[in-house]
Amino acid sequence: MSESGISANRLELLQIADAVARDKSIDKNIVISAMEDAIQKAAKTRYGSENEIHAEIDPKTGQTNLARLLEVVEFVENKATEIDLKAAKKKNKEAEIGDFISEELPPIEFGRIAAQSAKQVIFQKVRDAERDRQYDEFKDKINEVISGIVKRVEYGNVIVDLGRNEAIIRRDDLLPRESFRSGDRVLAYIQEVRREQRGPQIFLSRTNNNFMAKLFMQEVPEIYDGIVEIIAVARDPGSRAKIAVHTSENSIDPVGACVGMRGSRVQSVVNELQGEKIDIVKWSPDIATFVISSLAPAEATKVVLDEEIERIEVVVPDDHLSLAIGRRGQNVRLASQLTKWDIDILTEAEESERRQSEFNEKSEIFIKALDVDEVIAQLLVSEGFLSIEDLIFVEISEISSIEGFDDDTAIEIQSRAKAFIEEENLKQDTRRKELGVLDDLEQIDGMTTSMLVTLGENNIKTLDDFAGCSTDELFGWVEKTELGSKKQNGLFTGFDIPMEKIEEMILNARLKLGWIAELDESNTDIDDTSINEVEDKKIELSEKLANARILK
Repeated sequence: MSESGISANRLELLQIADAVARDKSIDKNIVISAMEDAIQKAAKTRYGSENEIHAEIDPKTGQTNLARLLEVVEFVENKATEIDLKAAKKKNKEAEIGDFISEELPPIEFGRIAAQSAKQVIFQKVRDAERDRQYDEFKDKINEVISGIVKRVEYGNVIVDLGRNEAIIRRDDLLPRESFRSGDRVLAYIQEVRREQRGPQIFLSRTNNNFMAKLFMQEVPEIYDGIVEIIAVARDPGSRAKIAVHTSENSIDPVGACVGMRGSRVQSVVNELQGEKIDIVKWSPDIATFVISSLAPAEATKVVLDEEIERIEVVVPDDHLSLAIGRRGQNVRLASQLTKWDIDILTEAEESERRQSEFNEKSEIFIKALDVDEVIAQLLVSEGFLSIEDLIFVEISEISSIEGFDDDTAIEIQSRAKAFIEEENLKQDTRRKELGVLDDLEQIDGMTTSMLVTLGENNIKTLDDFAGCSTDELFGWVEKTELGSKKQNGLFTGFDIPMEKIEEMILNARLKLGWIAELDESNTDIDDTSINEVEDKKIELSEKLANARILK
């Protein structure tokens, strides 16, 4: 072959590498590296796969150099890849253990099979590089809004052309009743980017809550600048949404900033979301105020919080019930999603009826226990005495201060309350013994006779049985369902004991049994020397080559 032919081939090689790099938007060196791998593979087929062959293409001239590498070692185990120090010194006086001796090999001519194999290697390398480039480009764009052209629609899924990449909007991530045709421009939220075998998969969404937040960020400069903050978003895609906003600047109305002049800002977002109605709510650190605001346009007259299970009861006027609930429960459902609290809606009539029912139940308990008439019982309940135990542990003056009561009446009521409790305790103790609950359970601080009976009825009769109980089993737990949070009762739910106290009682039982020992703070340090680091002693040849001298 003539020198001019060789030069032409070299030039063509670099031109191909440059063209592929530009077409696939990847680094030219990656293409050249793929070519080098292909040449190495073909050379191993020619000279033997047991040899370590290194190919190098000069990125400026296109000159290809082919060489066999021999590692300089003290004792040769594989003659194909290793050489002893003495023989290496004959080839290069500067050779040392760990170096590589390079032996130049004659160039090879690609046959049909070798050329096909090399082509596959190059294509695979280029594809992998392209996929890595696509993944690296979009992995940092998650949670951003992007615009693209609809390429095609497949089974309800929309394939979007993003330029050099494709993305998909699954049917579930499209707004209801919205349809796209090929060539339509679409705005969507980058929800997920996955690295898969066939390349990165980019998933877009128009139903994600953050999509609305990003649209408001584009339309409202105060949000973009960080002056107004979006706290939460709740959506029924395509129908209705609620968004909670907040600002620390007293001079700025966060709701007004989002609405804009004559509603221009919020209208732009509504138009993009196919007419989705948006309620903009002012966020408040006070959960009661926030819940009331989120239920707009309904008005609330009273709220009752249960912080333990994050549930709130909202009392509304009778004529505002339908507004509070909304069509098919939409308003209260979105308000619940926005506030992260379960919301129960009651009318004033329902709340009054329930309050009266509870009042009558408490009064009936006092009538039977104290043997008093209805008037006295109702007076006690009205003054905040909700149980017989409440009457025992208060000063006489607190009872006598009730209108119509004197000291003698107060003393008599308290003595009847004590007599009733003592009688009940006696009955409960007899019942405890019948159930076979052992006396050692009584030694636990905070344990009452009624609690012992409850334990016995649930087959917990010894200290061992009690020590084996969990906190949830005694206190109860909150179960999250599709309909909201539901409180599951424990054995001690009716005794109004805090969780911390129950945990303390269980711990006390385990200490008494010797299951656990008292914590010794002097022995709580962790011995760092007990943690051993595992070194990987296997070093890849490529890593060796990167750090080693290659001598000719």
